Amino acid sequence: MREFEPGVRCFWGMQELIRLLPGVVRTRVGYSGDDDKLRPTYRDHGKHAESIEIVFDPKVTDYRAILEYFFQIHDPTTRNRQGNDFGLSYRSAIFYADDTQRLVAQDTIADVEASGLWPGSVVTEVVPAGEFWEAEPEYRVLNTRAAGQG
Repeated sequence: MREFEPGVRCFWGMQELIRLLPGVVRTRVGYSGDDDKLRPTYRDHGKHAESIEIVFDPKVTDYRAILEYFFQIHDPTTRNRQGNDFGLSYRSAIFYADDTQRLVAQDTIADVEASGLWPGSVVTEVVPAGEFWEAEPEYRVLNTRAAGQG
Protein backbone atom coordinates (compact mmCIF):
# COMPACT_ATOMS: atom_id res chain seq x y z
CA MET A 1 0.00 0.00 0.00
CA ARG A 2 1.10 3.57 -0.65
CA GLU A 3 -0.10 6.83 0.81
CA PHE A 4 0.05 10.58 0.37
CA GLU A 5 -1.80 13.69 1.49
CA PRO A 6 -3.29 16.36 -0.72
CA GLY A 7 -4.31 19.60 0.96
CA VAL A 8 -7.76 20.48 -0.20
CA ARG A 9 -10.77 22.63 0.37
CA CYS A 10 -13.11 21.65 3.21
CA PHE A 11 -12.08 18.04 3.71
CA TRP A 12 -15.57 16.52 4.15
CA GLY A 13 -16.76 16.80 0.57
CA MET A 14 -13.39 15.90 -0.88
CA GLN A 15 -13.11 12.78 1.25
CA GLU A 16 -16.46 11.58 -0.04
CA LEU A 17 -15.27 11.95 -3.64
CA ILE A 18 -11.80 10.46 -3.18
CA ARG A 19 -12.68 7.49 -0.99
CA LEU A 20 -14.86 5.99 -3.73
CA LEU A 21 -12.08 5.92 -6.35
CA PRO A 22 -11.11 2.40 -7.41
CA GLY A 23 -7.93 1.40 -5.60
CA VAL A 24 -8.36 3.78 -2.67
CA VAL A 25 -8.17 1.58 0.41
CA ARG A 26 -8.58 4.12 3.20
CA THR A 27 -8.86 7.85 3.79
CA ARG A 28 -8.54 9.99 6.91
CA VAL A 29 -9.26 13.70 7.23
CA GLY A 30 -7.00 15.97 9.19
CA TYR A 31 -4.42 18.72 9.10
CA SER A 32 -0.97 18.96 7.45
CA GLY A 33 1.58 21.54 6.50
CA ASP A 34 2.55 23.44 9.65
CA ASP A 35 5.70 22.80 11.68
CA ASP A 36 3.87 23.71 14.89
CA LYS A 37 3.83 20.63 17.13
CA LEU A 38 0.74 21.72 19.07
CA ARG A 39 -2.26 19.50 18.38
CA PRO A 40 -4.36 21.32 15.76
CA THR A 41 -8.14 21.40 16.07
CA TYR A 42 -10.87 22.31 13.62
CA ARG A 43 -11.34 25.65 15.37
CA ASP A 44 -7.60 26.38 15.64
CA HIS A 45 -5.25 24.70 13.20
CA GLY A 46 -2.81 27.52 12.61
CA LYS A 47 -1.06 27.27 9.25
CA HIS A 48 -2.14 23.68 8.63
CA ALA A 49 -4.13 22.89 5.50
CA GLU A 50 -7.24 20.77 5.78
CA SER A 51 -6.06 17.58 4.12
CA ILE A 52 -6.88 13.97 3.43
CA GLU A 53 -4.54 11.07 4.00
CA ILE A 54 -5.07 8.63 1.14
CA VAL A 55 -3.92 5.01 1.23
CA PHE A 56 -4.17 3.27 -2.13
CA ASP A 57 -3.39 -0.10 -3.67
CA PRO A 58 -0.77 0.37 -6.43
CA LYS A 59 -2.01 -2.82 -8.10
CA VAL A 60 -5.33 -1.08 -8.80
CA THR A 61 -4.46 2.60 -9.25
CA ASP A 62 -1.45 4.85 -9.11
CA TYR A 63 -0.38 8.13 -7.60
CA ARG A 64 -0.64 9.96 -10.92
CA ALA A 65 -4.26 8.85 -11.48
CA ILE A 66 -5.28 10.08 -8.03
CA LEU A 67 -3.50 13.40 -8.64
CA GLU A 68 -5.26 13.83 -11.98
CA TYR A 69 -8.59 13.33 -10.21
CA PHE A 70 -7.51 15.78 -7.48
CA PHE A 71 -6.99 18.45 -10.15
CA GLN A 72 -10.45 17.79 -11.60
CA ILE A 73 -12.35 18.19 -8.33
CA HIS A 74 -10.87 21.39 -6.94
CA ASP A 75 -9.65 24.70 -8.34
CA PRO A 76 -5.84 24.68 -8.20
CA THR A 77 -5.57 28.27 -9.48
CA THR A 78 -6.96 30.17 -6.49
CA ARG A 79 -4.42 30.90 -3.78
CA ASN A 80 -5.61 30.08 -0.26
CA ARG A 81 -9.22 29.70 -1.33
CA GLN A 82 -11.68 27.06 -2.47
CA GLY A 83 -15.20 28.24 -3.17
CA ASN A 84 -16.50 30.23 -0.21
CA ASP A 85 -13.73 28.95 2.07
CA PHE A 86 -10.58 31.06 2.29
CA GLY A 87 -7.34 31.23 4.26
CA LEU A 88 -4.23 29.05 4.54
CA SER A 89 -6.43 26.14 5.64
CA TYR A 90 -7.89 25.97 2.14
CA ARG A 91 -4.74 26.20 0.06
CA SER A 92 -4.13 23.70 -2.70
CA ALA A 93 -1.21 21.50 -1.68
CA ILE A 94 0.32 18.11 -2.26
CA PHE A 95 2.28 16.72 0.68
CA TYR A 96 4.59 14.12 -0.84
CA ALA A 97 6.25 11.15 0.89
CA ASP A 98 9.38 10.80 -1.28
CA ASP A 99 11.21 12.20 -4.31
CA THR A 100 9.31 9.96 -6.70
CA GLN A 101 6.00 11.40 -5.51
CA ARG A 102 7.44 14.92 -5.71
CA LEU A 103 8.50 14.43 -9.34
CA VAL A 104 5.17 12.89 -10.32
CA ALA A 105 3.33 15.77 -8.65
CA GLN A 106 5.46 18.36 -10.46
CA ASP A 107 4.97 16.59 -13.81
CA THR A 108 1.21 16.39 -13.22
CA ILE A 109 1.06 20.10 -12.44
CA ALA A 110 3.00 20.88 -15.63
CA ASP A 111 0.51 18.80 -17.63
CA VAL A 112 -2.47 20.48 -15.95
CA GLU A 113 -0.95 23.89 -16.79
CA ALA A 114 -0.40 22.87 -20.41
CA SER A 115 -3.91 21.43 -20.75
CA GLY A 116 -5.64 24.79 -20.42
CA LEU A 117 -8.29 23.11 -18.25
CA TRP A 118 -8.07 25.93 -15.72
CA PRO A 119 -7.83 29.65 -16.49
CA GLY A 120 -4.77 31.01 -14.77
CA SER A 121 -1.69 29.38 -13.33
CA VAL A 122 -1.73 26.42 -10.97
CA VAL A 123 -0.73 27.57 -7.46
CA THR A 124 -0.73 24.13 -5.84
CA GLU A 125 2.15 23.77 -3.37
CA VAL A 126 4.29 20.63 -3.58
CA VAL A 127 5.92 20.17 -0.18
CA PRO A 128 7.32 17.32 1.93
CA ALA A 129 4.77 15.57 4.11
CA GLY A 130 5.25 16.38 7.74
CA GLU A 131 3.14 15.14 10.57
CA PHE A 132 -0.48 14.36 9.71
CA TRP A 133 -2.91 15.18 12.49
CA GLU A 134 -6.20 13.31 12.25
CA ALA A 135 -9.28 15.50 12.68
CA GLU A 136 -11.44 15.21 15.77
CA PRO A 137 -14.04 12.40 15.66
CA GLU A 138 -16.95 14.77 15.07
CA TYR A 139 -15.31 16.01 11.85
CA ARG A 140 -14.59 12.61 10.38
CA VAL A 141 -16.94 11.28 7.71
CA LEU A 142 -15.65 7.79 7.05
CA ASN A 143 -12.11 6.59 7.47
CA THR A 144 -12.59 3.44 5.42
CA ARG A 145 -14.15 2.52 2.13
CA ALA A 146 -17.90 2.19 1.88
CA ALA A 147 -19.25 -1.16 3.06
CA GLY A 148 -18.70 -3.85 0.48
CA GLN A 149 -16.23 -1.79 -1.57
CA GLY A 150 -12.92 -2.62 -0.04
